[in-house]
Amino acid sequence: MNIIIKALAFLPVFLSFTAMDAQVAIGKEGLTNSSVLLEFSTEARGIILPSVASAPGAAGGTFIFNTADRSVQVFQNTGWTLLTDSNQGVVHPYSNSGTETGTGIIIGAAASSKPGVLVMESTAKAMVLPKVASPHLNIRGAIAGTMVYDTASSALAVYDGAQWSYWK
Repeated sequence: MNIIIKALAFLPVFLSFTAMDAQVAIGKEGLTNSSVLLEFSTEARGIILPSVASAPGAAGGTFIFNTADRSVQVFQNTGWTLLTDSNQGVVHPYSNSGTETGTGIIIGAAASSKPGVLVMESTAKAMVLPKVASPHLNIRGAIAGTMVYDTASSALAVYDGAQWSYWK
């Protein structure tokens, strides 16, 4: 009888996990809407891109801080696009301070063929960047590869270790 009661008590928990959409909120209780795969809190923080000298096999939508060019870049299927000035950024002393292990984290699918430390797989959901008003004023100690959505200028803001660049 005790086993049946425990099984019935566990059933709603089990069913809620099997119905999950693999949506993730970081630093907040919930998501803005059902089209969000990954969303961050509105605190004055950004995400920090991987600092690498190259990214062989990169898939479209890959963002990096290129330590060889000292610039923030995005791969757009045909090649790399600079989001900051080339050779103007500053490599932070904490960049690449550890040894890479494992295959990274995948959100939205059980597996992925794409290389990356954080891979989001979805055909209908998006990542919402951390939202910060005037990151050049409000993010203290930003390091190369910091990326946020600037709510004051309604633009993507990326930091190369020396200056912020804004993209509308």
